[in-house]
Amino acid sequence: MDNTPYHPFWVTGNFEFMELLDLISRVAQGMAQVTLKNNAELRKACDATAAQLMPVIFTCPVWEWALNLLENKLLAPHFVWDAQHLYKYSEEGFEHFYDEPWMADHWWDIQSSLPGVDNAVPFSLIIYANKTKLSSFGTAKGYLVVVWCMNLLVGIQNSHAIGGGCVIGWLPISFIKLLEDISQYSQTGYLHTSPYDKVTHWLFLVVLILSADYEEQWHTCKCPCPVCLVPINKLHDLAKTYPLCLMDQAQDMLNTYNYSHMAGEEWLKAIGLWLVENVFWCIRNSDPHAALSFDHLHSSHDGVGGRHALQDVKKILNALGHEAEVEEIFYACLNVFTKKWTPEGYSLLHILASYLELNSLIGLNIHTESMIEMIKAELLRFNRALKGATQNYSTCLNESMHGPLKEAYEWQSNGRAVASQILCLDDDSDLEEPDNGPFEGHVYLGSLCEPTTVQNIEADCSRMDRAFVEFHKKLSTFCNKSLMSYGYQVQKWIIIPPNLEIQEYKYLKVNYKSLVNWKLTTDHLQCNPMFFGVPQYDCAIIQLTEVDTAFVHLICIFSCKVPDICSIDLTLAQPFTTKMGAVPCSTVILIPIQSIIWGAVLVPNPSHDSEFLVITHIDGDMYLHTKVS
Repeated sequence: MDNTPYHPFWVTGNFEFMELLDLISRVAQGMAQVTLKNNAELRKACDATAAQLMPVIFTCPVWEWALNLLENKLLAPHFVWDAQHLYKYSEEGFEHFYDEPWMADHWWDIQSSLPGVDNAVPFSLIIYANKTKLSSFGTAKGYLVVVWCMNLLVGIQNSHAIGGGCVIGWLPISFIKLLEDISQYSQTGYLHTSPYDKVTHWLFLVVLILSADYEEQWHTCKCPCPVCLVPINKLHDLAKTYPLCLMDQAQDMLNTYNYSHMAGEEWLKAIGLWLVENVFWCIRNSDPHAALSFDHLHSSHDGVGGRHALQDVKKILNALGHEAEVEEIFYACLNVFTKKWTPEGYSLLHILASYLELNSLIGLNIHTESMIEMIKAELLRFNRALKGATQNYSTCLNESMHGPLKEAYEWQSNGRAVASQILCLDDDSDLEEPDNGPFEGHVYLGSLCEPTTVQNIEADCSRMDRAFVEFHKKLSTFCNKSLMSYGYQVQKWIIIPPNLEIQEYKYLKVNYKSLVNWKLTTDHLQCNPMFFGVPQYDCAIIQLTEVDTAFVHLICIFSCKVPDICSIDLTLAQPFTTKMGAVPCSTVILIPIQSIIWGAVLVPNPSHDSEFLVITHIDGDMYLHTKVS
C-alpha cells in the first residue's frame, strides 16, 4: 500500500492545488465546463449528491417520546401496567368482557413470559403506518408512521390531546432505524418509578399491535394471509380454521435456508415469506404475525361494504334507472330490490342485512364472550349469504391523525421538504389535559326561545301543526292525571291559567348509561323549526312505564311552573307503536323530559306510507337495545 500517493509532491495539498490549476486551464481552453456560479449553488449540488448516495431518513426518537410520557405528571395516574381479567354480572351469570388492551389474553400471555424480576410489566406500543393526501388540491402526500402507548386509557391514547399518538417517521424509511433505540429495552427492561405513586416497575417494551390498511398487510402467494396459513383457494371458507403464522416458524425456515437453499426456499414459498429477517424480530415478545390486527375500517366500511356491496348496488340501481348515489343503502333499497323485479338485488339485500349485523357487532367498543360468539355465528351467516372490538386496533381512529397533519401542511409548512418540517412541529394540543367527560345530571336544556304563554302557543302553532290543537287542555289534563304517577304530590285539582308562562327550548342533551361500555354517554337532540335552514325534530326512546319503552317524535320542548306544585320540564311528542315497523299514533302526549332515555333515528318506510323504520345500526347502543327488546 502506497503511503505517499501524492509523490513527488511534498504534501497532499500541493497535489490538489495542481489539479485545481489543471481544471482552470482546461476551462480557459474550452476543454471543460463549470456551471456552478456561487457558494450557494455548490452547497445545493453537494446536498443533492449526498441525498443520492445516502437517502435522508426522517425519524423522531421513539424512546425520547416514551420517556416524556412516563415523566408527565398529568398522565402518570392513568398508566395501567398489569394484565386484567374483568367480569360483568348479567342474568346468565358472570361474563368476561374485553375493553382496554390490557384486558386481552395476549397481554396476559406476554406478561407471563417476562423475566422473573419484581414488577416486570409490558410497556406496550401500537405502530400505525399509512399514506394520506396532505391537501385537497395538488399532489402532496404524507407517508406517516405513528406510535401510541397502549398502557394509557383508550380514551386518552385515541385523543388528540396529551397522551395521544405521535408521528415518529416518514416513509420510505428503514423500520430498523425507528426500532433501534427501543429494541434493547425489550431485552433488558427499563427501571421506572412513577411520579404519581412512587411505585417502581421493570418496563419491557413490546410492539403489541401493528395497524395498517389491509393492502399493506396482504401479499400474493400460496398462503396470502399474514396471520394464518389458509391456502389462497380456501379463503372463501370461513367455517374452517388453520394454523397461525408464527415468528419462530419463520426464523426456523430462514435458518433452514441458510443451511440448505433448496429446502429452505420451498418452505418459504409455501407460506409466502421473503428471504429477509423481519425487523420486528429484534423486539422481544413482538411477533409481527400476532401484532397484525383486523382492520374494521378497511375491511367493512371501505371493503365489503364500500368497495364491493356498494358497487353491486350501484350496478343494479343503474340497470333499474335509479340514482346510484345513496347513503343509507339498505333502507333506501327496500322497496326497489323486490324479489319479483330484481332477484339479484333481493339476494343482495340479504347480504347487506347480514353485513349490517356483523358491522354493528364488530364495531362495539366492548366485547363480551357472548358477543364474540355472536360475531362468529353472524360471520358464517354472512358467508352463506355471499355464496347463495375494535377501538384499540382499527385504523378508523388512527386515520384521525391525518387531520392535524393536513393542517400542519397547510399552515405550518412551505409545501416543500414536508417530512422534515412536520416531524419537528410541536402540537399545541399536547398542552391540554385529558377530557373530564360530559355535563352532570340526566338532561340539559339549551337554545332558549323568547318566553310565551299557553294561549299564545295554542293560537300561533295550532294553525300549522294539529299537535298544538287544544294545547291548554292537554297540559291541564296531564297535570291533573299524570303528575302523581311521576312522583309529584297533587292534593287538589290544578287550574292552568291561559297566561301561564312557557319557556321553549330548541336543544336537548341527554346523559345515559351506555349498553356498550356501561359508561356515561351523551346524545344531542334537536327540536328546532329552523336548524341550519331546515326543520329538525329528532326522535327518542322514552321510558313509558316501569317496564316498557317507546319511540317518540319530539314536537316541542318547554318548561313551566305548575301552580302550587312545581316547575317541570316537558316535551310534547308523538308516540310510535313499539314494533320495529313503527306506526305514529294519532294522538300526542306530554311527558317529562326526564323520561327520555336517549335519541333515536326513524325513517319513513318506502313500502308503507304509514310506517317508520328504526335505524338499528346507527350506533352500538341502538343496536343492543333492539336486540334486548
